[in-house]
Amino acid sequence: WDLTYILSQVFIIINYILLALTYYAKDRNKVLILSFSSIVATGMSYIFLNAWSGLAMCVIALIRNIIFLVDEKKNGKRDTIDKKDIFILIILYIISIISAVFTYDGFLSLLSLFGTMLYTYSVWQKKTIYYKLLGIPVGILWILYNLYIMSIFGTILETILLICSITGYVLEKVKNNQNKLNITNN
Repeated sequence: WDLTYILSQVFIIINYILLALTYYAKDRNKVLILSFSSIVATGMSYIFLNAWSGLAMCVIALIRNIIFLVDEKKNGKRDTIDKKDIFILIILYIISIISAVFTYDGFLSLLSLFGTMLYTYSVWQKKTIYYKLLGIPVGILWILYNLYIMSIFGTILETILLICSITGYVLEKVKNNQNKLNITNN
């Protein structure tokens, strides 16, 4: 292992610490801010690993989070999805696909595209329970991508993050079921 590889793994560790915190965040704004910070760390890691498809998806993810943060600050927190939200999602998907064309390095390089698209859909949702549920297949895709680019810590930490996603989802489901039960009993 050379210094470049070690630096890639340091940045990937920072990424996963921040990303793990998103699964315990209480609101979408915190999820987006933590996610934004983790994307920067991931991008640095991918530069050191020469993982260009992953880096392209980081750029898309940064654009996505900026759009979502600006929209939430400008229009406030909303629980519904409107036509503008759908338009933004479609544009982000188109940009992701175009980026994947330029960074294509075999089918496995597309795992970053699929992971990014599904993650984009999950943070696009207005309710955090969907984010946590969709974190499960997103985690599986990123585990496979990390195996492909030979990121040891990426693979290990994505597995831990997958567990965080599952526990975050289960905890929110339990909380929602308790709230429903309390409403029914009152």
